[in-house]
Amino acid sequence: MRLGRIGDVGKERPVVVGADGSLLDLSPVCPDITPVFLATGGLKAVRHAVETGQLAPIDAEPDVRIGAPLNRPPKVLCIGLNYSDHAEESAMDLPVEPILFAKMPNTVVGPNDTVLIPRGSTKTDYEVELAVVIGREAKYLSSESEAMDAIAGYTISNDVSEREFQLERGGQWIKGKSCETFNPLGPWLVTADEVGDPQTLGLRLWVNDKLRQDGTTKNMVFDVAHLVWYVSQFLVLEPGDVINTGTPSGVAFGSDGIPYLRPGDVVELEIDGLGRQRQVIAPA
Repeated sequence: MRLGRIGDVGKERPVVVGADGSLLDLSPVCPDITPVFLATGGLKAVRHAVETGQLAPIDAEPDVRIGAPLNRPPKVLCIGLNYSDHAEESAMDLPVEPILFAKMPNTVVGPNDTVLIPRGSTKTDYEVELAVVIGREAKYLSSESEAMDAIAGYTISNDVSEREFQLERGGQWIKGKSCETFNPLGPWLVTADEVGDPQTLGLRLWVNDKLRQDGTTKNMVFDVAHLVWYVSQFLVLEPGDVINTGTPSGVAFGSDGIPYLRPGDVVELEIDGLGRQRQVIAPA
């Protein structure tokens, strides 16, 4: 299944994509797609409603805004240097264990919303990433198989980063990762059963129609199952938590001749089977 949220900011309504591509109104099943929805068997209820024909189509305008597919995740966790080619272009050693850091949940915006360059920024960068959405509480998971059972689904994340704030201003990475609008998410939450093997997905990103990133999740240093298992050994994962799993090569940081993002740039990104994003860059 593909679940999403459409409408103006703060007024989104939940939908599911029907077999014919139409948008079906999820309001009879749930008021919104939230962590509580995931924790209380919401996906099972939606599946039943779809299979029994209980949901009516929505007559949405073609240009209707698509919101993030999940309303305010509790945590946005990120994995650094999780593609060998990205570590190489960054002139950093491959990690022995996953590099774990966090972004603030209020960085999450819709997949096509405007991305704002922070005041004083000269090094705002892009990163196409596979995002994992957790479906149930998970702590001290005993195996990678158990970790996969904790996943509700997947979506696309643009882990926007300000490299000077991240790497040159002291402290941890959070300053360069948590600026306003720095995590476009969506368009859809695609359930784990529909995605199948998450290590077979192509990822691509363009800036102003020029292909910058073209990778595959099979080249992750640590795969999705290991990441979810690993993170659960250190903190409690909750329904609705998002894990950004790293980016392939092609970002501006560490690449000769590739400029950082500037106002007016257009960023487009996609992952096989998960949809596509498009953001216009503007000054904060």
